[in-house]
Amino acid sequence: MSSRRAFAAASFVLVSALALAGCATSAEAEPEEKPAEETLTYSWERNIAGEDEEPEYVTETVEVPRNPEKIVAFEMSSVDYIGALGGEVAGAPLDSVPDYLQDNLADDAFNAGTLFEADLIEIEAQQPDIIIIGGRSSGMYDELSKIAPTVDLGITGSYMDTLERNTEFFGELLGAQDEAAKQLAALEEGIEEARALTAETGNGLALMVSGGELKAQSPAPSEGGSSQVRGGLVYDVFGVEPAIQDIKAATHGDPISFEFLLEHNPDTLWVVDRDSATGSAEEGTAAAQVLDNDIIKKTKAYQDDNIVYLNPTAWYIVYGGLETTQVMIDDVLSISK
Repeated sequence: MSSRRAFAAASFVLVSALALAGCATSAEAEPEEKPAEETLTYSWERNIAGEDEEPEYVTETVEVPRNPEKIVAFEMSSVDYIGALGGEVAGAPLDSVPDYLQDNLADDAFNAGTLFEADLIEIEAQQPDIIIIGGRSSGMYDELSKIAPTVDLGITGSYMDTLERNTEFFGELLGAQDEAAKQLAALEEGIEEARALTAETGNGLALMVSGGELKAQSPAPSEGGSSQVRGGLVYDVFGVEPAIQDIKAATHGDPISFEFLLEHNPDTLWVVDRDSATGSAEEGTAAAQVLDNDIIKKTKAYQDDNIVYLNPTAWYIVYGGLETTQVMIDDVLSISK
C-alpha cells in the first residue's frame, strides 16, 4: 500500500457519551446531568515490515480521551500543534525540543527519552493520557501502546495533506476546532503568497550542507517517504521550479560538487545546514562557510544575492506544525527583501 493510500485510510471521529444521574428522590428534585465524556477514535495504516523489507500494512485504531491532561509527544511537529492550539506537552525528548517550541512544554515537563528511543520506565511512571509518535519515533509504537493510547501523526502522503489532517485532529483533541481552522486558513494564504513570489524568481535548487559536503534535494515522488517529503518542501509546497528536472539521474546519486552546481547554475539556492540542525557542526562546516568560495561566487544565485539560508531546525528537525509552517513561509518570503 502506498503512503498516499495510508493517508487516505487515516481518519478520526468524535465519540461522545453522556451519563445521566439516577431518578430524583422527590418531585422537587431535577435529574442531574453529569459532564459528557468524549473520546476521539483515530485510525491509520501502520507499516510493520522491517526497514529493508517490502512494506506490510495493518490498520491501527486507537481511542483517546478528548482534552487529555497529560500528553507525551515524541514527534516535534506535534509539540508545535499542541502549543499553537492552546495545549501543553507533559513529556517529550527535551533535548530535541527547539527553542521556539519551549513554551509549549509544561513547567514540570519530564524527559521522555530521545527521538529514537523512549524512556519506558519514566513514561509509565508518569501515566500519560495519550502518546504522539511519528517519523523517527514510529518504530516505538508497540512498546508505547502498552503504556497509553498511542497515535502516529507523522507525514503520510503530501506535506499539505498531513498539515490539514493533523491540524484538524489536534483541534478536535483539544477542543479548539475554530482556532485550528483559523490558523490553517492563514497558513494556506501565506503559502499562496510565497508561491506567487517563487513563480517570479526563476528556478532553484534545494541544497543540504552537511560535513562540508553538498547534497542536492529533489521533489518528492508520488509515493515518497517522510525524508523525501522533507527534502522536497521548497518544490512541492512552495512551488520552486527545479533547476534540474531529474536530480538523481543528473548527479548519479544526490551528492554534488561545486563544479556541478556552477554547471547547472540555478537562479536561487535554498540551503539547509544539517549540522546546525543536529548540533553536530564542526569548525569550518557551517553552510555559509562551505559556500564561501570562488566557485560559488560565480553562480547567478550568489551574484543576485539569491542564496536563502532556511531555518535548519524548522526544515530538517520539525518540518511540520502550525508555527513551523509559518517559519517556512517567512523564510521563503525573505527572498524579496
